[in-house]
Amino acid sequence: MPRTPPARRGPRPRQTTTALSALLLAALAGCTDRPAPPRADGTAPSATGGSARAPRPFTLVASGDVLPHNTVIEQARRDAGGNGYDFRPMLAGVRPVVSRADLALCHMETVYGERGDYSGYPTFKSPPEIAPALAATGYDSCSTASNHSLDDGTEGVRRTLDALDRAGVKHAGSARTEAEAGRPARLTAGGADIAHLAYTYGTNGIPLPLDRPWTVELIDEQKIVDDARAARRAGADVVVVSLHWGTEWQTAPDEQQLTLGRALTASDTAGRPDIDLILGTHAHVPQAYEKVNGTWIVYGMGDQIAGAMINHAGFYDPRGNQGSIGRFTFSPPAKPSGRWEVTRAEFVPQGMDTVAGRVVNLPEALRTDPGREDYRTALADISAAVLGRGARHDGLTMGR
Repeated sequence: MPRTPPARRGPRPRQTTTALSALLLAALAGCTDRPAPPRADGTAPSATGGSARAPRPFTLVASGDVLPHNTVIEQARRDAGGNGYDFRPMLAGVRPVVSRADLALCHMETVYGERGDYSGYPTFKSPPEIAPALAATGYDSCSTASNHSLDDGTEGVRRTLDALDRAGVKHAGSARTEAEAGRPARLTAGGADIAHLAYTYGTNGIPLPLDRPWTVELIDEQKIVDDARAARRAGADVVVVSLHWGTEWQTAPDEQQLTLGRALTASDTAGRPDIDLILGTHAHVPQAYEKVNGTWIVYGMGDQIAGAMINHAGFYDPRGNQGSIGRFTFSPPAKPSGRWEVTRAEFVPQGMDTVAGRVVNLPEALRTDPGREDYRTALADISAAVLGRGARHDGLTMGR
């Protein structure tokens, strides 16, 4: 994990997560005369399990690693006026993009500490105040499977998920109980039921607890497919998979990303793809978007929040503070049991201004301040990485 140098001078109602087993039991109980409860988005289920209100297109946004180094923690302390930690100002620049989406997903890279016991690289323990800041920004669910998920053992996992629960942010990829590990985050948008699953390549050599091997979800092709199919059987119209994968500081997706991406997007049941979107994190630099077997893969969204990043050669590398927000518009299927199709795909270049201590929507910032050559350079670099595998030909455009 890249480290950071010392601080630099001045830079919806939410839905209840439901276990797959409970959903399946509920489906079996559907023959009773008890009326089904309304969906969390206000639509009433029909007798066939659909919505009485016609489905509509919905937008989903997703962003990269939230990685609070010591300098980031200190910035949040200053933003709180010395009384606790406030990460909301740091994220305010991307709040319009996130909050206007129907559904927003983040990646919470680190676990949370408590009572001031916080740390950055190499063993992260972040202030739990990040969770309400993510909620205030508009995030609905976060992937929590990463190579840092076990930095503070199972207690770190518990504190993190407890804090996200209190903030009303769902989570996928790590778990406090075996039952929790067996279910995705469940959300609704546009009348669609969405399942969010998450997995990581590893945990920095820290072994999974022998008595709790389910604490963090590890990447395993067959398990991912099995979980996606189980979510679909339990009623998911759209299945989104977050993967913590790839090679740090490498812009091009590595062989595992390419091979696994092809396999997962090729997996289908009765001609319908098992997975509808793949979102990648971990490389700390922006990576390409690509449509593979008809399904969008974001190999790496880069970092959303991070201190000034030091690469493996020991030098500050601005790519480590660059990222993209993916925005995908899903439209209802043309026929029953059909696929919700991505009918519009966009990326919004964003960066972490480590001097100001703020996340920046680069296209919007350049519109109001066209003289920022550093922002212009970052936007060009991000665009080159994102479009590096021909996504423009499949309709990917830049948004703001």
